[in-house]
Amino acid sequence: MWISNEVKRGFPPDFKVKYRFFKKEEGGRKILPRQGYRSDFALEGDFLETGIELRVIHPEFEYENGEIIINETCSVLESGTARMWIMFPKAREERHIHDIKVGLKGYFMEGPNRVAEAEIIEIIGLFTNPRTE
Repeated sequence: MWISNEVKRGFPPDFKVKYRFFKKEEGGRKILPRQGYRSDFALEGDFLETGIELRVIHPEFEYENGEIIINETCSVLESGTARMWIMFPKAREERHIHDIKVGLKGYFMEGPNRVAEAEIIEIIGLFTNPRTE
């Protein structure tokens, strides 16, 4: 059974997205991931740079009712919402706090491949969560 990052880390997620995994024909995954999936994240604007530096921000998927998916053996929804966790507090202060805003488009990334599109729909703990390691 999945234990939420909020319980493990002791603070809320940084922000929330609505997402949609691309179908295989769109360049997406063959199968949907399960809770605990550790993709990287990129904002649309990151692709304007000449060498993209991926953001170590991991999703934690929700059921349709907004509760955390606790069954680690079932696939997550093809589209839905996810709580997003910046994994390095120092990066929150130095980079992410300045870039992440409601309405921005982003992607779940597997290496250089975009496997899901996302839109930031809510800022939660981005400005109050720890900023030092």
